[in-house]
Amino acid sequence: MKTLSNFLGERLNVIGAWLLALLWVTPLLYAIWAAVHPIEYEANFDIFAPLTTYNFTNAWSQAPFARYLVNTVLMTTMIVISQFILCTFVAFAFARFEFPFKNILFALVLLQLLIMPDILIVENYKTIRFLGIMDTILAIGLPYMASGFGIFLLRQTFKSIPKELDDAARIDGAGVLRIIWNVYVPLSMPTFVAYGLVSVSFHWNNFLWPLIITNSVETRPLTVGLSIFSMSEAGVEWATISAGTLMTTAPLFIAFLIFQRQFIASFMTAGIK
Repeated sequence: MKTLSNFLGERLNVIGAWLLALLWVTPLLYAIWAAVHPIEYEANFDIFAPLTTYNFTNAWSQAPFARYLVNTVLMTTMIVISQFILCTFVAFAFARFEFPFKNILFALVLLQLLIMPDILIVENYKTIRFLGIMDTILAIGLPYMASGFGIFLLRQTFKSIPKELDDAARIDGAGVLRIIWNVYVPLSMPTFVAYGLVSVSFHWNNFLWPLIITNSVETRPLTVGLSIFSMSEAGVEWATISAGTLMTTAPLFIAFLIFQRQFIASFMTAGIK
């Protein structure tokens, strides 16, 4: 039977979780309220306040959100596809091949997890300027096309796949590329989906590096465009800013709702081996 201290401890944990959830969701609830109500009700919480879509149309007309959205989709798609390709090959090599200094090289890959991307901004900026691709979508994505976290996660998943499947595929005449494509990728699809959501979420919300490397509407992503749109000098109301914020975050929220099962399942099954 549970003791009184255990019971109280569980109740305190539940209460604390609910308080943290409420604290986290309060700004989102305010953004939703302000976005769907007239400007005069943005700080007046009247349950009978009329609903409106004016704030969304107003925000859409005041800034080139369509262009920002296209830039963001192109940027995240380019980064995620590049990460899938590079991380898959590197992870497969670490999971199935034997070569000199394998453990040392894998340790160096894991070191990337300890380095914040912001630390490398100056060196990345010098490299991008040397390559002559400043103010381009490629410049935003180039430093992120390989991921230590992606290599680690896929390696753990690949190691959990029975090696007998490799032998069976080789007996049928399959090469390494065909084994990866026909055996490992299908069996690791939940991990790919989960990692893709994590990567898209990070790069969709990335702000500092795109702010530094972009200078024009043709290359700015949503985060940078929204920050310029919400500058105080522009005189934009909070209701309009909230509408713009919801428009930029809605795609991520919808994607998570669609793939939440795969997202949770992959991290539960990818153990450390």
